[in-house]
Amino acid sequence: MTRARRVLVLIAATLAIPFASASLHAEPPAAAGRDAPPPDTTPAPATHAGTLAYRVEIDAPKSLRDVLAASVDLVRWQSYEEMTESLFDALIDKADAQAREAVATEGYFSPRIAIDVDRTKTPRAVTLHVTPGPQAQVARVQLDVNGPATGDPEAMAAIARMRRDWPLPPGTPFKQSVWIDAKAKAVASIAGSAFAAAHLASSEARVDPQAGSVDLDVAIDSGPVFHVGDLDIQGLSRYPADIVRHYRVQKPGDRYSVAELNQFVRRLNGTGYFASVHAAIDTDPNEAASAPVHVSVIEAPPKKIEVGLGYSTDTAYRASLSYRDVDTFGHAVQMSVDARVESKLQNLSLRFVEPPAENGWSRTTFARVERTDISGLTTRTAATGLRMRSLDERNQWQYGAAFYVDREEPAGLPTTNSHALYIDVERAWRRVDDMGSPTQGYIVLAQAGVGVPGASTRGFERVIVRSAFWQPLGRLWSLTARAEAGAVISPDRASVPSELLFRTGGDTTVRGYAFESLGLHVGSVVLPVRYYTVASIEATRWINDTIGIATFVDAGNAFDQVSDFTLAMGYGIGARVRTPIGPFRLDLAYGQQSHQVRLHFSVGLTF
Repeated sequence: MTRARRVLVLIAATLAIPFASASLHAEPPAAAGRDAPPPDTTPAPATHAGTLAYRVEIDAPKSLRDVLAASVDLVRWQSYEEMTESLFDALIDKADAQAREAVATEGYFSPRIAIDVDRTKTPRAVTLHVTPGPQAQVARVQLDVNGPATGDPEAMAAIARMRRDWPLPPGTPFKQSVWIDAKAKAVASIAGSAFAAAHLASSEARVDPQAGSVDLDVAIDSGPVFHVGDLDIQGLSRYPADIVRHYRVQKPGDRYSVAELNQFVRRLNGTGYFASVHAAIDTDPNEAASAPVHVSVIEAPPKKIEVGLGYSTDTAYRASLSYRDVDTFGHAVQMSVDARVESKLQNLSLRFVEPPAENGWSRTTFARVERTDISGLTTRTAATGLRMRSLDERNQWQYGAAFYVDREEPAGLPTTNSHALYIDVERAWRRVDDMGSPTQGYIVLAQAGVGVPGASTRGFERVIVRSAFWQPLGRLWSLTARAEAGAVISPDRASVPSELLFRTGGDTTVRGYAFESLGLHVGSVVLPVRYYTVASIEATRWINDTIGIATFVDAGNAFDQVSDFTLAMGYGIGARVRTPIGPFRLDLAYGQQSHQVRLHFSVGLTF
């Protein structure tokens, strides 16, 4: 370094001393910028005459070392090659205040801090001692919402959820990062209702260092009630705008809901028409009476081939091949051809799905052939038909007609053949917080159908009811319950196609038993039957927001005579992981009747 340059550095360092906090934070060296990761703690050797090098050791609890390394300039600047005596002293002077500020963000407001410097060593040895003292606890929380939301029933429910889910209740340790995140989530919970312009009006965390306590006050201004207006759609080239409009959940004039806006986005993402979908309401309070909804889409390639390999504990190894064209005939008709080969099941299917009409109904036409070899029974089934489905997932109707041709080949028993023209109607009630991975609410599905006399081997009626229930139990526990039952009313089981009869047992029904191993036992064969019932209750202890440990009890069976009804029981424990595609479950279960311990694995909502 030249003499002139050394003088300039010395002057700069001297001027920096009274304003070290401002200048060091505003313009750190490029290698040690505030937004960059802390520099290597092993200092580079001094290569310029007149400079010095030092090394910092942080003597503090492990949980605080990272925040201290990122916040204290004395640590962050230790690799600066042009360090001078004056600048080094300025960093020492500011280290105490910066360390106190850093540990305060973690809730430690009365730390003891000491800085030891051994100037006889090369590089100099600096030790930053931090004894944090007790972590402050939240003593009182005041969460207020002001504005029109205070008299609105829907908003009051959102306010109640906000208060229930507040992550810093009295008695919990205070952390600055959690405090910031908690305020953002509180505002988002109100803005997710019809009050899209809700914002933080004021917030205060009052600290009493001597008492080791923090009082929290948050005030949110709700803003006006928002009603949705027209869609502003950007990005379409292949499809007409009606493709987007017909998937819409809320109509113009409806009260805004972020949950229903997200449901709209999920619908569009699930169609296969789009690679990306983004939708947002205009939150200008002046537009509240009819707020435009801005929708931006990126169209996906219409044709796709997928090859898959997988494994499940129900059907073991599998391979699949599928071809999809979501713009067949140039009218957004979706065609899919799927081939699937598993250890116990093989099928081939062709399906055409038409886009929803303005009334919200979509039609599917399908054909399928399938072979299964499960529990000593080989079945061969062919089916073709059509199905109508409404888009409203929460109050969904389906009805359809299908023709089945079926052949059963039980090992060591006579082969039976049957066919049926089956017409059915189904109704679903879904009242859950998340369609893909619910944590609260219930689902009920009811289906009733008939095998048309004259067009079937024998006329019959069929009824199925399925239900599931989810309930949080405090912050760490949740309860899941499931119950389902079905009946085929027919003089005998042999006259009904096997696909319309029942067997149970396996990953998603009665754990502790092999896949579809519960039914009518004839020798080594398990035949499908006319009645079944399944029930389950499960309690999960959540380690964090994603991972949990569950205990469960399952009960169920399939039987051909009501007088034969008995319950097969299964018990076990398992791991739970919440994922974007639904819950991941890995269970170890004991079957009381089978006297076996079985491993079960499944992903997604099986309902």
